[in-house]
Amino acid sequence: MVSAASAERADGTRVRFLVVLDADSTLIENEVIELLAEEAGSRDQVADITERAMRGELDFAESLRARVSTLAGIPVSAFASVGERIVETRGLRELIAGLHNHGSTIGVVSGGFHELLDPLAASLGLDHVRANRLEVRDGVLTGGLVGPIIDAEAKAEALREWAAADGVPIERTVAVGDGANDLRMMAEAGLSVAFNAKPIVRETADVVAGVVDLRTVLSVLGLRAPVSG
Repeated sequence: MVSAASAERADGTRVRFLVVLDADSTLIENEVIELLAEEAGSRDQVADITERAMRGELDFAESLRARVSTLAGIPVSAFASVGERIVETRGLRELIAGLHNHGSTIGVVSGGFHELLDPLAASLGLDHVRANRLEVRDGVLTGGLVGPIIDAEAKAEALREWAAADGVPIERTVAVGDGANDLRMMAEAGLSVAFNAKPIVRETADVVAGVVDLRTVLSVLGLRAPVSG
């Protein structure tokens, strides 16, 4: 179980925890690929594949490629309008502020896409972000991906890598997720939190959040959000 004792970086600064969140239905309320699919007219098809993958019924990489293939032809100009429709999960900004106020770090690792997560992560002040990249040609999506797929193992690797970079022992890492693709990083972390989660995740997590409010993660760690002036 995660301890409240603080860790220390090589430079003497202190980091209590590293918290790593999934993006869709965790960091944000939406499924980003479904927002993109609305632009392509394939939302129902994509939603069905997403749900089956999150329940662990489909291989993630195969299902991701199938969903992304339906996005072919969307112009990159759509990223801005899609980004405006993203809804942050309740308590997110308080979670970030509370962690930073106590010398901790926070990252998001997602089966979604850098093109939409990077601007959001920058605006929120997240310390780490990793996601898939969409292939673009002549200003439109090809329906393909570029680079390695961020699957369950890649999520676990991100948690390990960021913990090492931040000087946080693995036992002071926290993984927060909702679907089958989060199970590997949740098993790797010192503490796993099922948040707005599917049954397969609830059954295996150390803690199940009772409400869809990310401030519950602070409570689990014995931390509080800073009081605003």
